[in-house]
Parts: sequence; structure tokens; C-alpha cells
Amino acid sequence: MRLKTTLEQWVTLQEIDRSGSIQAAAAQLNKSHTTLIYAIKKLEGQLGISLVYIKGRRAVLTEQGKSLLRRASSMLEQAHDLEVISGQLSKGIESEITVSIDHLTCQKWVYQPLLEFFSQNKSTSVQVVETSLSSTTDAVLSEKSDIAIINFPITNHPAEAFGIATMVPVVAKNHPLAYKTNLCLGDLITETQIVIRDLGSHLAKDKKNVGWLKSQQRLTVDNFDHAWRAVTEGLGFCRFPEHMVDEMNSDNVVRLSIEGSQRYQVPIHITLPKGIKTGPAARCLYELLLAEANRRIGNIQ
Repeated sequence: MRLKTTLEQWVTLQEIDRSGSIQAAAAQLNKSHTTLIYAIKKLEGQLGISLVYIKGRRAVLTEQGKSLLRRASSMLEQAHDLEVISGQLSKGIESEITVSIDHLTCQKWVYQPLLEFFSQNKSTSVQVVETSLSSTTDAVLSEKSDIAIINFPITNHPAEAFGIATMVPVVAKNHPLAYKTNLCLGDLITETQIVIRDLGSHLAKDKKNVGWLKSQQRLTVDNFDHAWRAVTEGLGFCRFPEHMVDEMNSDNVVRLSIEGSQRYQVPIHITLPKGIKTGPAARCLYELLLAEANRRIGNIQ
């Protein structure tokens, strides 16, 4: 089937709609004003409908033009993606990929598949970046990461189940709370609570908070490593991922049993922030991570 129109013509129409005038669109496309007028007139003739009209100094799409452009936009996006992919293929495997990991994730879930990945890919380096709260979301939305392990799925970014993080409250064995039974949340209000800072927020209004935060005094730290040291030093209580508490296997801390708040669970997911633009090395590691997750989740079920 021979097409009447070309991608270049639809790119021209899209740029006119985006720029608001033929002159501005011509500047963006590095073409002359007359060239764009001719391209649009030719497209209108090929389709047999009016696409653009002039209103004051602006070029405005007709309703028919808007309707067709909505449908053409996905085609143009796919054409752009094809060029990106072909560029990647011509360059071969990526020399480096970035994996962001939400701080609730068990590191074993990542490093075991990485061992297999490195045995198969000798030319690709991997950067592992820990994220928390808003920085977890930002790693996906900004496409800073090739692979992102997140908590809850992010709008318009398909995600697969990767595991469950169970959060449990702990305190040093010599802390006053360790000697109390039948604890309730009211008992914690006067105790120092150790919390993890939202490293992704620079503005106060953007900061994210999660969980119970009603203690009158808090100690805020950057990550769970600092929080663990603070707990073992007897500074206060903190909720940790249960897998971390198990790995530490420390006799210096005890788990608190709190009425109505003994534990809660956070689902962990894996996603590809760059979608179709993801390179072959990143896709390889993604498949290894997902396969391991499916085996682990299947064993739990």
C-alpha cells in the first residue's frame, strides 16, 4: 500500500500546532516560511481537507486537523523511538547502566542477579543508587535510572511485583521501651523516634512522610545504616525492614510488640523508566532481576 503522506509532513503540522505560527515552526525546523506553507497546502490537497487557518497572527489547526494530529502523534512518537533504538543498536551494548533501589528493598534481591549479569556482560558497568520517598519517584519520572526498584507503581510506568518489605519497630535491649509489655502508640509519644530523611526533596513543601510520626522528639538521619547505629546506641526506636533486622542478627536490639502497630507491609516493584528506549544491557539485567523475583515470590506463595 502506497501512502499519500509522509512523516515529515506530520512533523511539520505538529510543530505548527506546538509553535503557534508558521514562522516560529519554520525556525524550529530550520526551514523557510514558504517551504512550510507549501508542505501544509500539499498535505491538505492529498487529504482533501483543511488543516490550518490563520487567526490574527497565529496559525490554528482546524478541528479536523486536531483530530488527525492526535492520531498522528503516536505514530511520530513510535518513529522517534525507532530512531533511538537503531542508534543504540548501532553503538552496541551500553557501557554503563544505572539501577536505582528504594531503601526498603532487600539488597540480596539485586546482587544475586547482578552476579549472573556480570558473568554474561563483560563490558557494561552498573551504578547502583539508593533512593527513598520522593527520590524514588524522581528516579523514574526523570529517567535518571535505566532500571528502578520502587515501592508503589508510578502513574504511566508499567511495573512488575518484586517483593514485599515488612516494617517492624525495634529498640536497643537496654532502652526503657524494651522492658515494657502491652505497648500502645501512646507509650511512644514521649520517646525519641528515629526517622529517615527524604533525600529527594529540596523544598519543604515537597517532602514526603510515611507512617506514624507523633513522637515529641525525633532524630532524622540519611539512611537505615545511620538509623541502626542510632538504635543500637540507645537513642530511640525506629521501624526497619524485617529483612535488615534478620541480616543484622544482633543481640543488642529487640523487636517491639505494639498494639495495632506491630508491623506493616510495603509492596516493592520493578520498572523500566525509559520504556522502549531501554538499552539491551539494561533489559538483560531487568529480565534477570524479574526472573529471580518470580522464583522468590513463587516460593513464598
